[in-house]
Amino acid sequence: MATPRAPRALAEQPALMDMGPVVDRIEDSAAAPLAARMRPRTLDEFAGQERLIGSGRMLRRAIEQDTLGSIILWGPPGSGKTTLAEVIARSTQAQFIRVSAVSAGVAELRRAADTARTARATSNRRTILFVDEIHRFNKAQQDAVLPVVESGLLTLIGATTENPSFSVNAALLSRCRVFRLEALDDAAVERLIRRALADKEHGLGGEQVTLVDDALRHLVAMANGDARVALNALESAVAATPPDAAGVRQIDKAAVEEALQQRALLYDRAGDQHYQVISAFIKSVRGSDPDAAVYWLARMLEAGEDPLFVARRLVLLASEDIGLADPHALPLAMAAHQAVQNIGMPEGYLPLTEATLYLALASKSNSALTAYAAALDDVRATLNQPVPLHLRNAVTALDRAMGNGRDYRYAHDHPEHFVAQHHLPETLTDHRYYRSGSLGWEGEQAERLSRLRGADERGYAR
Repeated sequence: MATPRAPRALAEQPALMDMGPVVDRIEDSAAAPLAARMRPRTLDEFAGQERLIGSGRMLRRAIEQDTLGSIILWGPPGSGKTTLAEVIARSTQAQFIRVSAVSAGVAELRRAADTARTARATSNRRTILFVDEIHRFNKAQQDAVLPVVESGLLTLIGATTENPSFSVNAALLSRCRVFRLEALDDAAVERLIRRALADKEHGLGGEQVTLVDDALRHLVAMANGDARVALNALESAVAATPPDAAGVRQIDKAAVEEALQQRALLYDRAGDQHYQVISAFIKSVRGSDPDAAVYWLARMLEAGEDPLFVARRLVLLASEDIGLADPHALPLAMAAHQAVQNIGMPEGYLPLTEATLYLALASKSNSALTAYAAALDDVRATLNQPVPLHLRNAVTALDRAMGNGRDYRYAHDHPEHFVAQHHLPETLTDHRYYRSGSLGWEGEQAERLSRLRGADERGYAR
């Protein structure tokens, strides 16, 4: 039985389309950008991502056997998410519908479901729904697509640059398998460039183009794993370079630099890159690596991160990771925060850099974090333990008659302003929460505390 035509309303809706013939027409057009013309048509032409679609891999087998379940493709720009979806569109016998989460509303998603029902009822044909930028789906859109994905009426393929754990609700995410695509390595980017230069049908092989070695190396390096950036820059460089007397366009490093201009840093203050870069920054400071710390600082500031957000993280780092090993770290971090508030950017990078380097170089201790966590465990486990009588405040005669404050020993009346007495509730007398570090100021104080406490580590000297 012939597959029925889609309803007229669907055919006129630009957000929904059968990808097969449409993709071919767009990419085969000479007016299409080089990056679009050079999209792989088959898995064998796909560059990089061998971990996912290499020979014998599960995802490749599912595509080749046309048994693909619902998946989410997560990776940076230019890593091949949309390209892989289009390869699937060409290889599947299922009906393939594409929507963009930016423009498609709930009505379009419902029409896609209706089209899938028609295909199943009339020809027992499966339907794959490809959602580009699925992280932009709002709750209503996700709720609209969830039942048809759960029932198996639609097989979902989502593409996103953002961590789906944050941007896709748990119910929909649990029905999909997430595949992480990595930025292409330099070798894969170079293969794509060379293929574009040689391909006479879709690439630049019909023109006389020579890309000199240092220009190729620079183009690969600056593409930073993004195939689209590499091919678009190559096309721009070729277009801007006139042929020589022999009709050859010699693309040198200067032409590539002109075509690339200054690439925008891959960073989204509300997205996945924000969390990844700040995580790298924090761990570099904690790991006492000043070079890495200042690199990630520059990455954030140059990409437009809020400098006060960075300053707040420095304040937290000073307490969590340096702490008592260097008590000067916290006031210095606070001073950097105040300086950025007062002078703003761009000059604010200076106090932020000073604080970053100081914290990276400082001795480290997380005793404030571990002490509070240990104490909190006991607070939650034992709840409202009574305050020992000798520590209670004796304000009234009744307080004193009840024994409040009795036998309290005033520390300043004793040598070194220390006296052995218990300050915890009776049930927690022997508990220890603070485990001192051995570095810097804290290490010096640990020796003093050990001497005052006496030889018995579990109790004060008596």
